[in-house]
Amino acid sequence: MVNKDLEALLTVQSQDIELRLLEQRAAELADRQRVLDEERAAEVAATERARQALERESARHGGLQAKVTEHRELQRRNMAQLDQVRRMREAAAAQAQVEMAGQMLDEEERELDHLNGRLRDLRASVTAHEDAIAALDERQLEARSELDAERAALDAEVATVRSQRDARAVGVPRSLLSRYQRIRDRRQGEAIFALRGTACSSCDTAIPIQRRHEIAEGGKIEVCEECGVLLYALPE
Repeated sequence: MVNKDLEALLTVQSQDIELRLLEQRAAELADRQRVLDEERAAEVAATERARQALERESARHGGLQAKVTEHRELQRRNMAQLDQVRRMREAAAAQAQVEMAGQMLDEEERELDHLNGRLRDLRASVTAHEDAIAALDERQLEARSELDAERAALDAEVATVRSQRDARAVGVPRSLLSRYQRIRDRRQGEAIFALRGTACSSCDTAIPIQRRHEIAEGGKIEVCEECGVLLYALPE
């Protein structure tokens, strides 16, 4: 017959194993959540890059538009001045100034036209990215709802098992429970194993006869000197 301390400890270990499996399920849910979040974050980042490019080009466009307006007014004044020139030498200088200013203005207007096209493309890109985010949110809605429901159910299950585990741990002597927890933390897994014949069922190391007798007949829980787990004997 298994003594009460051992029975309680085995139950605690069983529930710890169950909690570990639940933690693995929680990690899987977190991975699924991360995939959804990363997919959305990538689209949001692309949208932000498009917005920043639009802002930069809009600032360039504003500056160039002001310059073109200024140069158009200057060219208008140059033309008016040319019309008033009567002497040949002055007319030639004024004409050269008009032509030079005209070339500059043509270049700026071509650049402005190019920027207008660039701004149209960037606005379309921002709109397309915003639409893509909306479509992605719609596609992900069901998956996120399922994840929320699974997480809520899992949290409730964890809370139940943990409560049962804590209640059962009260029945284990503190020193024994402390040893068990240290071994479990070190191994990241099971900490108490049954004797299998004459050996430890964890590492297959043979246990001396005297210690086997104490475990089997005296109901003691001993430590395997090879792998460090707790050992107990199954009832015959």
